[in-house]
Amino acid sequence: MRLLLAVTASLTLTHPAMAEDRPSAPNEPVLSDRTAPVLADPRSVQAVRLPGFAFLLANEAPIRDASYWQPMSDDDAWKAIARSTKASRQSARWRFARSLLGQDRSAEAYGVLAAMVQDDPDLALVPAHRLALGAALVGMGRHEEALDALSAIQLAQNPEACAWRLRAMAAANLNAGAMAQWSCARPAIASRTGKKRASFLLAAADAALAANMPHRALSLLSGMPQADPHANLIRGRALFQLGKDQDGRLMLTRAVNNGTPEQRVDARVSLLEGLVAHGKAKPQEASAELDRIAYSWRGGSIERRALVLRLNLAEARNDDRAALAAGAALFRYHPVGQNSTTLLAALQERLGSILSAKSKVALPEAAGLFWQYRDLSPSGAGGDFLVSELANRLQAVRLYDRAAELLDYQLMARAKDIAQGPLSVRVASLYILAGRPEDTMRVLRKTDGNLYPDTMIWARLRVEAVALNQLGRTDEALAVLGGVPDGGAIRDEIEWGRRNWQALAKSGSQAAPRGGRLSEVEQTIILRRAVALAMLGQEVELTKLRARFARGFAGQSTAAAFELLTGPVEALDPGSVTRAMAAIPAASPAGDMAALLAAEVQIADQQAADKRAPGKATSNPQAKKPAKS
Repeated sequence: MRLLLAVTASLTLTHPAMAEDRPSAPNEPVLSDRTAPVLADPRSVQAVRLPGFAFLLANEAPIRDASYWQPMSDDDAWKAIARSTKASRQSARWRFARSLLGQDRSAEAYGVLAAMVQDDPDLALVPAHRLALGAALVGMGRHEEALDALSAIQLAQNPEACAWRLRAMAAANLNAGAMAQWSCARPAIASRTGKKRASFLLAAADAALAANMPHRALSLLSGMPQADPHANLIRGRALFQLGKDQDGRLMLTRAVNNGTPEQRVDARVSLLEGLVAHGKAKPQEASAELDRIAYSWRGGSIERRALVLRLNLAEARNDDRAALAAGAALFRYHPVGQNSTTLLAALQERLGSILSAKSKVALPEAAGLFWQYRDLSPSGAGGDFLVSELANRLQAVRLYDRAAELLDYQLMARAKDIAQGPLSVRVASLYILAGRPEDTMRVLRKTDGNLYPDTMIWARLRVEAVALNQLGRTDEALAVLGGVPDGGAIRDEIEWGRRNWQALAKSGSQAAPRGGRLSEVEQTIILRRAVALAMLGQEVELTKLRARFARGFAGQSTAAAFELLTGPVEALDPGSVTRAMAAIPAASPAGDMAALLAAEVQIADQQAADKRAPGKATSNPQAKKPAKS
């Protein structure tokens, strides 16, 4: 009686026509199941929210089995919705959602259920609606959301809810939880027939097999046809677990012959898993078969299982490359759960052994493997040391490109803030050695936003000047060196390289006169200036230079060259100047930058040789085409 009165009151107060037809008296109180204030205007009762369809659905008998999802024709369902009033529309929608779930049209049922909640948010708290929503989500493959919808305490012992929870848990690999639902779900599963029952039995059997309960899995499938490929898949794997290899092979072969494409691939992987587990497969043949499967199937649990098997076979053969390939794919694209840390540590150990100096893997190949699996390298100081050592080995064999690209990734992906300073100088220098000054400029520009100490700023400017000169922007390079300590020495080195005698003659980078012998660097500076003065015919300046440094050159191997260059200008000829220049020591006043400047000269010489012989391939693997300024 109370339910009837509540429903009558709800329909009366929420339907506009009925509210207007009912006679009302001034100051008449409005009653509901909640405490309501006295309203002055009777028409304002339409704004008061009262229990609607959620209240009615909550008081219905609970859903116990599949008989509740009664199908009906779409025409009848849409006609009922079209003819419904505001008061009856939710009921018509609910009937349609039940019908759609009975026909396994989960996505459409979900749309109807979502529309119902939009009009009546209280439905989200009603167990029947949550059960229907969970069933729809399971059918759509959204298993985590389905478990959330089915987690209402009122559904804990509901057979129909237990059946849908079992399917959701099995699909989410919560196998122990799925098997715990079986006793509760059994009546609801038994109420179904044919394919509808099979979907629940297959889910339960899958969970039992994954929970290492092969006997239980076979028992659950005992009533299913022997020709069902999905059932045969589970049977075959269960029989392999029980040690019945021949029977397991027979079942999996049946699945390969009459299953869907996915089931056929699953059966092939399952067969390999069983044979490898029992030591009845040759590792090479099994690996080859897994490679063929990898070319035809991607994604999902099947690929994950195939990758796990490939990794195990590679580890058994001690094949580092194959183990890295399988392990990296497994780590990158598939959730591996609690084993992820162990897997990553094993992959990092293998990568480290490949990159070590004791490895038998060729250095270029090792660098390629590191580049391919660089996301697996150890983090922190250990990973940085590994990369730095590999770059040192590459640089030692003049593979400047590879070393620069390796450290470039380290610079951009891992180094932060001020730590980018010294690494940026090294990367930029390697790009200069590789003949790629445009990459030097890119590296310096991308790391220009940090606050560096003066010493680091000067180091970056020195490298930038060399790169600009290599790009043909010599005036900019000389301007960059202004105010940089030792910038004059680098400037003179650049001017010597382009034979700018005027600049060298005016240079102030000269050694101070001392009583002792001159060092090789001091000899280089003085002899270069002597060459410049001789080429310009400045005899007076040469006389001064001779008087100032004659004692320093006494007894040196370069004394003859100094005597010749600072002697009478008319005694000089091109041949003697060339011999004197050849006697100049190799020591450069540019210090650490000498190698970069020397590399620039070598690249320029190689480019000139290539121009002279356009049909001849370059002999320098690092030589590049000159960059446009």
